[in-house]
Amino acid sequence: MEYKQIQELIKAINKSNISELSIEEGDFKITIKQAQTINETQVVAYQPMPQMMPAAPAPVAIPAAAPAAAPATPAAAPAADANLITIKSPMIGTFYRSSSPDKPAFVNVGDEIKPGKVLCIIEAMKLFNEIESEVSGKIVKVLIDDASPVEYDQPLFLVEPA
Repeated sequence: MEYKQIQELIKAINKSNISELSIEEGDFKITIKQAQTINETQVVAYQPMPQMMPAAPAPVAIPAAAPAAAPATPAAAPAADANLITIKSPMIGTFYRSSSPDKPAFVNVGDEIKPGKVLCIIEAMKLFNEIESEVSGKIVKVLIDDASPVEYDQPLFLVEPA
């Protein structure tokens, strides 16, 4: 496999949600991994097998461009938030507060919600999934910025139950 092909693979992995890719062809083996942190992605690009190249160079680590910064999830909720319900992301994707940039947000802080009310959209693999409320209450806080990447089970909204 040539260096240019390896670079193309790295770019493709960085743009996708794949966390690890391994390819083996005879004595050649390559593993590309993405770190699961929000702020930094690290990719291991090339590991030659000893029998292929006697004077093998050290593995090349190529830092990828950091994805758009997402706000850190609070480690522990304050005691005052103990009675609040957390609505979490059911999937990995991109969080949107409205159906398009020129439309108003589905919900804002202070809005009353009921089960079935659309709260946001999460785009995953070019599919736009409407996320509906499963609880009744009032939106206390929106935890994610518009057009930010979200992980599975990441908190999106805090709701005061009705």
